Parts: sequence; structure tokens; C-alpha cells
Amino acid sequence: MKAIASNRTSIIIFVLLVVFVLVFVLLNMQHKVHPPKQSTINVSTVSTDPDKRHSFCTFQPHSREEALEERLLLDSIAWPETPLLPAPVSLENTSDPAHSTFTILPRRGGGQWHVGDQLEVMITMSDFQDRSKKYGGDFLLARLHNLKLGAGVAGQVVDHLNGSYSAVFSLLWEGDTQVEVTLVHSSEAITVLSRLTREHPDRVTFSSLFRSGSRSETTLCNVCLRPTQKPLCNYTDLRTGEPWFCYKPKKLSCDARISHSRKIYRPNLKEDERKLFQSGVNMKVLIQASGPDSVSILPKEEGQPEVKSGNVTAGPSGYYYHGMWRALGGTTVHQFNTSAISQCLKGKVVHMYGDSTIRQWFEYLRALPDLKEVNLHSQRQVGPFMALHYANNILVTFRCHGPPIRFYMVHTSELRYIANELDGVNGGINTIVVFGIWSHFSTFPMEVYISRLRSIRRAVVRLLDRAPGTLVVIRTGNPKVLKRLYETLTNSDWYTLQRDKVLRLMFKGLNVHLIDAWEMVVAHHLPHSLHPQPPIVKNMIDLLLSYICP
Repeated sequence: MKAIASNRTSIIIFVLLVVFVLVFVLLNMQHKVHPPKQSTINVSTVSTDPDKRHSFCTFQPHSREEALEERLLLDSIAWPETPLLPAPVSLENTSDPAHSTFTILPRRGGGQWHVGDQLEVMITMSDFQDRSKKYGGDFLLARLHNLKLGAGVAGQVVDHLNGSYSAVFSLLWEGDTQVEVTLVHSSEAITVLSRLTREHPDRVTFSSLFRSGSRSETTLCNVCLRPTQKPLCNYTDLRTGEPWFCYKPKKLSCDARISHSRKIYRPNLKEDERKLFQSGVNMKVLIQASGPDSVSILPKEEGQPEVKSGNVTAGPSGYYYHGMWRALGGTTVHQFNTSAISQCLKGKVVHMYGDSTIRQWFEYLRALPDLKEVNLHSQRQVGPFMALHYANNILVTFRCHGPPIRFYMVHTSELRYIANELDGVNGGINTIVVFGIWSHFSTFPMEVYISRLRSIRRAVVRLLDRAPGTLVVIRTGNPKVLKRLYETLTNSDWYTLQRDKVLRLMFKGLNVHLIDAWEMVVAHHLPHSLHPQPPIVKNMIDLLLSYICP
């Protein structure tokens, strides 16, 4: 009997060893990676193993402090959950702007409205069967405006989690003023947008062309690639640790990569979910008032305190009056004509980094007389660009940010990370650094965006340490038109809002200035656009120049 027991024990040990060896071999086959030649990358920021969120794209913070910051950031943008709806989704059970209303509440303490007061509006949401909603999570925008005065200010929306919302406005000018409330997305649509990012962060795919001699191949690339048996090329940036991978070409080396492109887009929507994203029906639609939609504002009462700029959670950063932006954060916004711009930038170097919304600013300045663009034979969408004003010794440059840039084609030599570019800036009192990075990160988990901002923040801190006189200005994201399904599922205003909140928190307390593009677009009467129209851009440039030349 003892011999039999001993044999059984030996067999069990042998089987366990065989299983262990098989698991080890399989894991090594699945995660075979071909790094670039330069050196080993010690920073591993991406895991392709499923985590508690069941996503194949998971970021791991490098330290306890980063993990804590990430948790606080994610908690700060947590969105109210929508009760689980039966599948398929029935449109009748979702938020309907046509059956929803808003009501202007009476002034606290009674009486008439005065400049300096706060106006509060109550919004009640109903579904397509005119039944009151019992839960929150809808995405609403609110604006107070007077078209004749060219006045407008964004409202602060509060979700009461029971189907009702408050919008609070600072009253900043005299005269009539009208309330405008817009349903951007229903709570049910937000649930779908959240699911898409969790389950399909690769719904926008990228590719790279590899070439050696007459042979060329194209493979898929992304921040995270789905686990397969295919080997990978690892293009994680050696300095910032920002990850980027491509499937290895069959017959070429990883060193043969010559370009980066946006490739295809997959909506990954269930058929019944498409009904939740209908322009003019339940997406970017005005909600009507149940009574008056406007009030008349009298001059400020004696002793009424001044309206001050809000922080990341409450209060406006500024407002329009006679079409001109007035900041509430202590900065006086001046109006700069062509000659004033040249005088302001005299002897200055302005470096701009980011996406096409920053390129729009470069193009605005490039159009000035005597500011001549240097022909660098760059791609028109990508850059880099450089413009000079010889007489006034002005230099303005633009460079796009690195992957995941969604431009059609970028040479790999032009794929630069903002943090690395900032490390190459000398800085000083005549140097202005401007960046904006948000739109191209909307389909990825928030951890991807946090990681990118963290590397940029470190570089900003290093720049300000070695050259404290450097002026650093950050452009926030802004709402855009949402008519096509592609625009919505890849660049929804909800994605932008979430990233906007994170950016503000991550740079809070640093010696940097914000251009609040979000509020400058929301508060203006012109339609929302990814690339705001010229009057809004002029106000943004005026604010930028007011930071440079106060």
C-alpha cells in the first residue's frame, strides 16, 4: 500500500510539472515582443492581460503616488450609472429632449434680478413616453446669452441623480438674457460610450508602413494590441515610457518602419444602440422652457460682491460681452490688432505643440503681415511649421504631438512626444510654450491620457525649474458638432469633457495658464465646432497675447 501511495504522489508531481512547463511555454509564445535596437526599455506601462474591467488595454502606475493620483482622478470624473436596461434597448425608455423641460426659479429673497446675482434653472427629464426619469446621468450643456449684446456665459450643471438637474448662471451684464439648455447625450447613450471605450479602445486603428529596398509591408499598430500569436514590434518611447506597438511584418524587421497612419474605424455598436445617437432627435437638441426662458437684469446693487472666476468645479472662467471675451480670473483681456500683435511678440519665441486645434492658432498668427512661413517641405496637416518676422525677431513654430495622432500619414521621423520636445526648449522670459492635447485620446481608457499628461507635466516642471521666466499656456478641449455617427463615437463631447476635467486637475497649482476653450465655445452663439470659427479663435489669441503682454 505504501508503494502504491508513493507512486501516486510521484505521478501527481510529474503531471503538475508538465502543466507548469506547458503554461510557461504558451505565455512566452503569446507575449513574444521584438524591441527596437537602441536599448532595453525598463518602463513597462501597458499590460495586455484582462483586468477587473475585462479590458485587454490596462495601464499600471509606476509608483504608489501615481496609483493614488490616478484613483483620485478617476473618482473625480465618475459618471452616474444608468440602471441596466433590457436588451434590445428601447428608445421609448430613454431621455427625450422634446418631453423634457426647464424652469427658471425665482430669485432667492424675491425681487428683481441684478448683476452679480446667480440665476438657477431646474431641468426635469422625461422619456419618449413622457414619463419622468427617475435617475441621472444625462449630459447637459447650459448657456445664458443675449445675441444683440454679443453676450454669453456658460452655466454649471448639477445632477441630482433623480431625473432632475440644476443649471446655475452668474449674471454678468445688464439687460435681457435668455436661458438655453441642450441635451448632448442621454444617460443611456453615455453608458454605451463608456462600454465602447472599455471593450473596444482599438475601434480606431492605426497602421505603419515598413519598407526595405523594393519590399514593403503594412501592419496594424496601437497603444494596445489584442493578444495574438503574432510577434510585436515595441516602439515604447525610451524617455517618456509612452507605449506604442505594431504587429511585426512577416519578412521585414521592426527597424524598417517608415510611416504612421490612421487606418480604419469600427463602430462596434449593437443595432439597437444606434437609436441613441440621432442628431436632431436625442443628441445636441435644445430643451424647451415650461414657462419664460428669459429674465431682465438690472444694474448691480450697492454692496454686491464681484463675480470671481470659478475653479475646476464651479463658476465661469469668463464671459462674452460685445463679442469680446472677459476673463474672470484677474487677467484683463486686451484686443490686439495686427500691429499690436507684432509689438507684443517682438523678440519672442512661441513654440506650439499638439493637435489640429493648436495648428489653427499657428495658422492664425502665420496669416499676419511680415510673418513669413519658412518652407520646411512639411506635410500640410502634420508639420513641423515655422514662421519668422525678421524685423521684429519673432519666431513661431508648430509640431504635432506623437501617437495616437489620427492624421492620415506621418513620417516616423516626425513622431515626437511633447514632453521630449519641451526638454529641448531652453526657455526664458522671451519664450512662450503653448500646447493642447485631447482630441486624439478620446477612444482610449482614461489611464492612457493620464499617463501622457503626467509625462508632459514632468517636462513642464523641469522647464520651469531651469527657466522660471518661461510662459506656459495650455489650451483645453472644446465641444464640437455631433451629426455623424463617426464623430460621436470617436470624439463625443462627453469624452472631451472627461479629459478636460482631468487636464485641469493635473496641472492645478503649477505656474501655467489655461485658455478655457470649453467655456469659450459653450458661451458663444456660433455653432460648436472642433475647429472653432474665426471670432472665437480671435478671442483665444487675444487671451493668449494678454498673458504674454499683460
